[in-house]
Amino acid sequence: MKHRIVVLGAGYAGSYAAGTLARRLSPADTEITVVNAEPDFVQRLRLHQLAAGQEIEAPQLADVFAGTGIRLRVARVTGIDPERQVVAVADPGCRGELGYDTLVYALGSRGADHGVPGVAEHAFDIAARPSAMRLRERLDSLDSPDGRDGRQAGGNVLVVGDGLTGIETATEIAESRPGLSVTLIARGELGAPLSAGARSHLRRACDRLGVTVREHTHVEAVEAARVLCADGTVLASDATVWTAGFAVAPIAATSGLEVTGNGRIAVDRTMRSVSHPNVYAAGDSAYAIGDNGQPLPMSCASAGYTGRQAVDAIVGHLTGREIPNGTLEYVGNHISLGRRDGILQMVDGEAEAKPKYLGGRKAARIKEGILKMSLWATSHPTFGLPKRRHRLAAAPNVPAERAAA
Repeated sequence: MKHRIVVLGAGYAGSYAAGTLARRLSPADTEITVVNAEPDFVQRLRLHQLAAGQEIEAPQLADVFAGTGIRLRVARVTGIDPERQVVAVADPGCRGELGYDTLVYALGSRGADHGVPGVAEHAFDIAARPSAMRLRERLDSLDSPDGRDGRQAGGNVLVVGDGLTGIETATEIAESRPGLSVTLIARGELGAPLSAGARSHLRRACDRLGVTVREHTHVEAVEAARVLCADGTVLASDATVWTAGFAVAPIAATSGLEVTGNGRIAVDRTMRSVSHPNVYAAGDSAYAIGDNGQPLPMSCASAGYTGRQAVDAIVGHLTGREIPNGTLEYVGNHISLGRRDGILQMVDGEAEAKPKYLGGRKAARIKEGILKMSLWATSHPTFGLPKRRHRLAAAPNVPAERAAA
């Protein structure tokens, strides 16, 4: 029987893991299946562009994995039974189970409302393609006179959250839709984790784009047409965009895998679950400690590092090869400020911003290049496929019920 590898999620981490495993392991011994809720690859790092009204490439996963030997199952993951080694999935009108011998958990993260009343009912987010499209449709209606009952186009857009996602969203909307009034609500100082120079650059960019910044403002509730702040301020809003953090789905926690307080899977240095050794985690779902002794942040860069380490560990365990300890580092942030401006902020070994930064068009071009490279790598998962791939060292360790069958 072939060793069944199931990869949950086809984002940056999951697509990389599936493609690289297919490139390194012999199909004579292994069977790789990818489960993803959407049929296309979502460039999550560009969802703020999609929401702002730009066209973003979304390759069909069926085309991405064509000819690789990877099986694609377009379905939603509803649960995991790690004792039976099965994944429960649901697609339109059908529920079922997928058995696995090795599981790669890369389901990513979603927007977190932090229990603030009204966020789920009234706010938009850009944590997934469907929600980004809903925001886009709302912005289209505000930007169109006919969409506002014949009134003059325009409206108030409030972006709550001054992390990287909030900054990129506010500046992108302001640049793409100058007819809208954009306000960025920051709980503390705008760009607090950045160096002094980068913070100044960020403020100049917001001024140039007409983004109003409200610092030291805590949102207590979101309503259909306004936002209520802790200091009693009431802000009118035609579209409230919630970017105040991300959280993982509860699937790992409810399955019995050992997780941290925020639901991320606890893993060792090789991305192997500390409670279930045939489960690996990568991307936002993994609680991985970096080389600096601090947890890796949820980011595309972390997805690359953790995905690569998970693949190396799986290949090593299955083929009897030595498992290398790859780099797990956090080197900095690339922040887009519209299409023609950006900030590249490097950090030191303690994850503190270095004094120098790169800003302007050059920083924007660097980030654009990284995004294009990431998309190309995802769209060519088995590029450089070797003629001879590794065979498994021994027969896979399968559940008793499968062996009996």
